[in-house]
Amino acid sequence: MSFLANPSTANAKNLPTGLSRGFPATSIADLRTERILRRGFMLDEEKGVAASIAPRIALIGGFTPRRCGIATFTADIHDSIRAAYPDTEIDVYAMASIANDIAFAAPVCGVIVENDRDSFIAAARQIESSHADLIWLQHEFGLFGGHAGDQILELLDRVAAPLFVTLHTVMPDPDEDQRRVISRITARASKLIVMSERAAFLLRTIFGADPEQIEIIPHGVPDRPFGRTEMFKEQHGLSGRQVIMTFGLLSPGKGIEAVISALPEIAATHPDVLYCIVGATHPNLLAREGEAYRDRLRKLAQDLGVENNIRWIDSFLETEALLDLIEAADIYVTPYHGANQATSGTLSYAVALGKAVVSTPYAHAVELLADDHGVLIPFGDSAALAREIGGLLDDPERLGAMQKRAYGRGRDMIWPAFAMRCHDLVTQVLQPHTSPSADPARSPGLEGLLRICDSTGIIQHSIFSVPDRAHGYCVDDNARALMLMNRLGHDAEPHRSRLSAIFAGFVQSSWNDDAQEFRNFMGYARNWLEAAGSEDSCGRALWTLGATSCEGTTPSLRRWAQRLFDHTVTSAADFRSPRATAFAMLGADYRLQPDEEDETAGAVLLQGAEYLMSRLAATRRPDWPWFESVLAYDNCRIPEALIRAGLQLDRPDFTAAGLETLRWILDMQISPAGHFRPIGSESFGREYSLPRPFDQQPVEAWAAIDGAHAAFDATHERQWLSHASRAYAWFFGANDRSVTVADPVSGSCHDGINPRGVNLNEGAESVLSYHLAHCSIRDLMSKADTN
Repeated sequence: MSFLANPSTANAKNLPTGLSRGFPATSIADLRTERILRRGFMLDEEKGVAASIAPRIALIGGFTPRRCGIATFTADIHDSIRAAYPDTEIDVYAMASIANDIAFAAPVCGVIVENDRDSFIAAARQIESSHADLIWLQHEFGLFGGHAGDQILELLDRVAAPLFVTLHTVMPDPDEDQRRVISRITARASKLIVMSERAAFLLRTIFGADPEQIEIIPHGVPDRPFGRTEMFKEQHGLSGRQVIMTFGLLSPGKGIEAVISALPEIAATHPDVLYCIVGATHPNLLAREGEAYRDRLRKLAQDLGVENNIRWIDSFLETEALLDLIEAADIYVTPYHGANQATSGTLSYAVALGKAVVSTPYAHAVELLADDHGVLIPFGDSAALAREIGGLLDDPERLGAMQKRAYGRGRDMIWPAFAMRCHDLVTQVLQPHTSPSADPARSPGLEGLLRICDSTGIIQHSIFSVPDRAHGYCVDDNARALMLMNRLGHDAEPHRSRLSAIFAGFVQSSWNDDAQEFRNFMGYARNWLEAAGSEDSCGRALWTLGATSCEGTTPSLRRWAQRLFDHTVTSAADFRSPRATAFAMLGADYRLQPDEEDETAGAVLLQGAEYLMSRLAATRRPDWPWFESVLAYDNCRIPEALIRAGLQLDRPDFTAAGLETLRWILDMQISPAGHFRPIGSESFGREYSLPRPFDQQPVEAWAAIDGAHAAFDATHERQWLSHASRAYAWFFGANDRSVTVADPVSGSCHDGINPRGVNLNEGAESVLSYHLAHCSIRDLMSKADTN
């Protein structure tokens, strides 16, 4: 399947080009500004806020000339929004059946073939390269292929823009696959759009959707004048007849039998009544049994003697022709069997055109016809149908009043009103939520850090900004915290000295001399929860000890760190994790700085580098110069360690391999729009697979900055400054959601970015990653100023 390239040319503003402390291309503030402009907003220089300009929308669904309700609805969305907001760019990605036998034309820019995984992946790549600001999916289970339509997840998992999903069916009793698919979509969507209160209720109660996600926007309808029934009866040869009508692809679920069975009683008092059954047989039914179902309905009419009171219009009508035909009706009937029918486009059309509606009480009808805007009858009740339809035909005054009330209700649903609601929702979701970017030369506040520290150490997790004591502490975070204390300035006193002792004490306590391993997790009651931690936590402890032996704030602290490093470093001898190896190597590199002759540290650095080189040789491919066949967390630490080893040991081969792999992993973390996009945790463990965008975590931005810092030390090339500034700007809005992740005033940091926006928790890893990223870029800027 070929896709048409359609790169974005919109929103190309005159971006600022001022440099910041030696950065070569754009400053951190410029990167944030560029991201806001790419998201469809323009900065107001005086007010410092973003004013809305035209966004770019990737609209996914069926599309005309495909003959189905979703296709018509998607086309109407496109046309109504473009009519009301002509500057909005809408790229249509049309769903095609497996046969792929429809020739789509503009505005369709890509075709996705049902059940074709490669087609969904190709569409995702095209959407990413187009710089779409928003993705809007029209969802129906049968549209995409796979189990309950789960092929659409192949696309959604690979795109980063905010996602709107219009759910055309919400099941009250979903099967396992339906529940799985809707739950996955719910987790990704910024907004779930439904057309009824009932559907919203089901989303909340059955699928656990956040009420703030859900928006109720009624089905759009045409805006036509009221009271033209006789004119359109004449056009369709129906003059002199009392016309009842039902429209839809013919299938047993439509309930046509019930209306035919009611006709004898209606025709007894209204012999000129005519029931127009409009619509071709559903293609799936046609493929299974041909026209057998329609033939059974014809026979039923003949048996009841009402064949002359029925007109069969066996065709799929384009929208305007359908509307003309509905205008010729006196009464519109939707006799559907299913109570869970979430929406009916033709019901909405009939109401908006001022038709009296008699309907079974499915969800959409119950809400739309409330307050005497129509008549509800029990499912499958032919007697009730006869009574209510006959009653309306008997009472022209009542019939006319109901038609006027229906028309009045439809005024709030016309397509311009629909477009306005949608535009407001798009603007709300795309509005950037950023703060002024922090000056890397100024230290962040400490409030956010102090809030999660106590006399034991730093607490792992927070619920929003409140420390979560239930999860206690870990050496991973306390090791990072000690490293941070080494790098804070004197303006952090007295907190720096006090906390250094606490964090050092935690690391000391984590060493299990019996097991010759570091422990990781400690309960809030200061009870160790394990005899030995993971290789990675052990590696981090060694990294911090090496760093503190070199950078510790007092001679006593440096001596302590040197001694404990020397005592514990043999625990790294059997590491197989490339990240744990890299952490230990970074610690050994620090340990060698005050003592270049330390043989043990030198051996750790050399053996670790040789191990990483062997991993690289074993797993690399022409398009995959990496140490593993998968991506995981803290990826940049591995090439950083190789670069540091090359510099320390005078091994240009180590340095070259580190630079090559770092360049590859950093380039992979540049989004098509140009901002930093960390390797998402959903990417982890997928062999030789391009990364997925979520969830994004602050630790990746810190690692990227440290890696670029090492590369700059090795090469003095200013491209590495651009990589570092891009990663730092991620904290302040130059990201996939244009949201502020870190707060330079309090020094706190959220736990990253997920498909719905910011993860509002403020855990230790995130807060420390922000502070350590700041320290690294501060020092890098200082070096850049002197070069």
